[in-house]
Amino acid sequence: MFIAFSAMSKRAHSPSPVSMAKKGRSTTAFAPKKIASTEAAAAVQSNLPLLQLLQAMCTPANDPEPGSSVVYWMRMGDLRISDNRALAQASARAVKDNVPLLVIFIISPQDYLAHDRSKRRIDFTLRNLASVQESLHPLNIPLFTTTHTPRRTLPDRVITLLKSFNCNYLFANIEYELDELRRDREVCRLAAEQNIKVTFVHDRCIVEPGVVTTKEGRAYTVYSPYQRNWITVLNAHLSDYLGEAALPSANPITVRTNTIIVPCFNATVPNKVEGFELDTADKAIMSKLWPAGTDAAEQILSRFLNTKSRTTQLGGADPLGPGAETSEKHSRISVYHNARDQGDRDTTSRLSPYLSAGVISTRECVRATMRLLGIQKVNAGRDSGVGRWIQELAWRDFYSNVLAYFPRVSMGRPFQEKMADIKWEVNEEHLRAWKEGKTGVPIVDAAMRQANTMGWMHNRMRMIVAMFLCKDLMLDWRLGERYFMEQLIDGDLASNNGGWQWSASTGVDPAPYFRLFNPYTQSAKADPAGDYIRHFVPELKNLQGSDIHNPSAKVADKLGYPRPIVEHAVVRERALRRYKNPGQE
Repeated sequence: MFIAFSAMSKRAHSPSPVSMAKKGRSTTAFAPKKIASTEAAAAVQSNLPLLQLLQAMCTPANDPEPGSSVVYWMRMGDLRISDNRALAQASARAVKDNVPLLVIFIISPQDYLAHDRSKRRIDFTLRNLASVQESLHPLNIPLFTTTHTPRRTLPDRVITLLKSFNCNYLFANIEYELDELRRDREVCRLAAEQNIKVTFVHDRCIVEPGVVTTKEGRAYTVYSPYQRNWITVLNAHLSDYLGEAALPSANPITVRTNTIIVPCFNATVPNKVEGFELDTADKAIMSKLWPAGTDAAEQILSRFLNTKSRTTQLGGADPLGPGAETSEKHSRISVYHNARDQGDRDTTSRLSPYLSAGVISTRECVRATMRLLGIQKVNAGRDSGVGRWIQELAWRDFYSNVLAYFPRVSMGRPFQEKMADIKWEVNEEHLRAWKEGKTGVPIVDAAMRQANTMGWMHNRMRMIVAMFLCKDLMLDWRLGERYFMEQLIDGDLASNNGGWQWSASTGVDPAPYFRLFNPYTQSAKADPAGDYIRHFVPELKNLQGSDIHNPSAKVADKLGYPRPIVEHAVVRERALRRYKNPGQE
């Protein structure tokens, strides 16, 4: 039988989202706070860290004398050497000063812990770093990878490294998360004391934060007008925003005998980070599903642009495996506007891990669509597959813009502060069932099991499971946001937080609070034949017809599948009441 709302009085109690511990990870010296006070959030909002960073770069005002090297600091979001703006600028400076170019990457386990980085994302980062090192090798450019703890002294470590390389110029791409902006601002301050010039470059977005604004010069909080202005700005300045950054120039071969730099060539990329090790089986699966390197990302993009979707690619399949059928009229991107919400085949690009890690630039994705159509302006119309996909890329820019100009979303705060007092349930049993894909709602369980096995989830399914957690179960959206970050290979704060707050009706331009997905209706739309469910929920593999979306109690019991942990029609009323009156039971 269904567990009705009235039966929840005996629910198990679990810790709040602020104090709930992370299973499998522990630390006695480092316990990051997850939810800031409204006062702390307001203080950050009144003096934006991004603007502080941009101002800090103005010191020293004059260029220092050339040192013995130029350093490019690679981050987790720009793991490539092609079309990398900061790397290109660093290379140009090295050529101008006639000194070698070095690349550094700093592994910061405490940052990964604080930001809920998944083991899969860390493994993906290391695999792509190894690919970057291989690409840099013929250019005689070393990649120096080092690990640093504690994270609060990381800026000092950066300056120490620069001094050891006798470097007077540092280049890096901007990270828009609050902690990272503060860290880089401190790097600027320390560098200025040493007369080191630091240049942080906009690279993550197609159009960087702060450019697309309202008539009053404010950051947008609604996507549709943002997107309309975004495409206008982009098409008016194509060369500025879509121009491809040059590959780095090679260092002279003599750099390999330079006593300062030789140790950098000997540094290897580790294959694991303590506390974030993948087990052997999961590591093999991730390597198969998400091959490392820009070449692989470009091939995956090409498949999306030029080949049909396949049911054989539904689950744990090699994205570059044989059998892809080329088609101009029926390629995945050509029908994307109509098929993107289907979960029963590979209708989406599956590029999100590569975009989040910067293995391929978003600019290259846009340029590729222009080459495909032979057009000179970017198509962002809703009525074509290409246009609709470009709109999805614009969402990434939009959420990065929100991250930069409303930093409270980095602090565990709802964007809509009026929603901060919503009465959330505290039910560890329900949370566990959701995480494990054992809620008794087939589409929810299939999606969660996809995340747990593939490290990735179809976007429509992300919306369905998020809405189910926040509104059917009335569990705090931050618990789901954290779990996604801890499981998914494409975990990215801007997009993940934006998506969760949209579903929870607490964010910018959110789903109205009274919009509650009926998971059974959503299931019939996203997986009409039930193939997605049957693939990820093997208990139901022999079910046909409408039963696949909502099996009866008798059928569920017979198949060993759990009955629904809540009744949608009942808990819907609870959600509407609590959202309408935040703070009330």
